[in-house]
Amino acid sequence: MFAQASKKFLSAFFATIFCAITPANAVSQPLVALTQIVQHPSLDAIRQGIVDELVASGYTDKESVSLVYDNAQGNPALAAQIAQKFVALSPRVIVAISTPSAQTALTASRDAGIPIVFGAVTDPVSAKLVQSLDHTGGNITGTTDLPPCARQLTLIKDVVPQVKAIGTVYNPGEANNVFQLTLLKKEAAKLGLEIVEKTISRSSDVTSATKALMGKVQAILLMNDNTVISALESVLVTTNASEVPVFTSDPDSVKRGALAALANDQYDVGRATGKLVVRLLSGEKASTIPVADVHAEKLYVNKKVAKRLRLTLPDGIDVFATPPVKSS
Repeated sequence: MFAQASKKFLSAFFATIFCAITPANAVSQPLVALTQIVQHPSLDAIRQGIVDELVASGYTDKESVSLVYDNAQGNPALAAQIAQKFVALSPRVIVAISTPSAQTALTASRDAGIPIVFGAVTDPVSAKLVQSLDHTGGNITGTTDLPPCARQLTLIKDVVPQVKAIGTVYNPGEANNVFQLTLLKKEAAKLGLEIVEKTISRSSDVTSATKALMGKVQAILLMNDNTVISALESVLVTTNASEVPVFTSDPDSVKRGALAALANDQYDVGRATGKLVVRLLSGEKASTIPVADVHAEKLYVNKKVAKRLRLTLPDGIDVFATPPVKSS
């Protein structure tokens, strides 16, 4: 009888100790898993915007929410593995930054019932992530940030008056690129411009593809291509030698040496994406939230590059200079 009483006492004692050393909110903290296809400043800015929006809404990592993050380093197979790993963790939300990351997350979580919020997706319909922007048709929502193709081409004509052909390098494996290229060609035809394209499948192909454009184009316009933007310096080495200006859809590329970017502020895209994550954490269902079309367009110009290329910016262009550095 004494032994039984002692066992009950010890069990109660250790249970009390365990509760004392375990944070009261450890079990209640929702888990948010963030997956990103590759590390480059644009996607990093989106991720930072998401985290900052969570903090602003009362969800601070290790206090009121638990955040886990992984990066596929541009490898689609690794992105699929990350998605499967995250599904096994049963998070409250999976946040997928980029089209490839969103596609792998959707495939991995289809039977698990885990909601997905995507960011940095140019065309979620063509990428088969959603049925439409208003009605996603699944346990998924997110933000889309289609670059202003027509205004980008007009900008190039204003800055490079002699332009006849514009080159672009892209990875056709990213659905957003194919969609954006179609729009570019349509708008270019209206302006009497030709789009000359070179395709690549990995970042190591970027240099040779860019070299193949030299002598054929008077400017380069890079889309929101994760493979190419992550290897931007390979583009710039070639274009600088030929004095061909590079325009992009990625603001942070201007800091890295591109001439200009007319594009959505990626940090603002991240904040908008973060707001959707907060709505899911607050109990809303992803299937009831339309995709948010983010319009945060700004023009960034690297004036040092403009001077080196002897290009004069037309009067009246609202320039934000190089984009501010976002902490990561």
